[in-house]
Amino acid sequence: MFIQTEATPNPATLKFIPGRPVLPGDTLDIRTPEDAAASPLARRLFGVQGVSGVFYGADFIAVTKEDGEWQHLKPAILGAIMEHYMSGEPLLAGNDLSTEEAGSEFFDEADAPTVATIKELIDTRVRPAVAHDGGDIVFQGYREGVVFLHMRGACSGCPSSTATLKHGIENLLRHFVPDVQEVRPV
Repeated sequence: MFIQTEATPNPATLKFIPGRPVLPGDTLDIRTPEDAAASPLARRLFGVQGVSGVFYGADFIAVTKEDGEWQHLKPAILGAIMEHYMSGEPLLAGNDLSTEEAGSEFFDEADAPTVATIKELIDTRVRPAVAHDGGDIVFQGYREGVVFLHMRGACSGCPSSTATLKHGIENLLRHFVPDVQEVRPV
């Protein structure tokens, strides 16, 4: 098995590409060892000293470090990923981890057509671009012209995330949806 690695715009996050599906059609952000309990791979990764976050994308695993140098952490992380895939264990054990944050969206029902357009633009134009950088951006809510987005994976805590939100996503949404005035992170 050959696992590729890619840098992300967030220097604390490295993207690992195992060459096979990881979590097709969805994403999952795991920020604590306790949250990792239902994922054998996440448990292995949090077992590596210095790992502070694991994010599953469709075909990649983004790992965030709290301290240490990548040159020292990378071999242990590669070993944990390889060990997981060689074990044949599932990515998620049972249904203990929900990959969706059901019911957490908020918006006025009168804004439903606007929200549908915003979600479509995020899903078709924004999410593929940020997935390439090892992260994800998910619609959280819309109120009085303000779009609230949840940044996950490499996007969470990334130094360039504010620029991405303000200059990239906000400009895109304002162009296609005149009612949008601002984009804010949650």
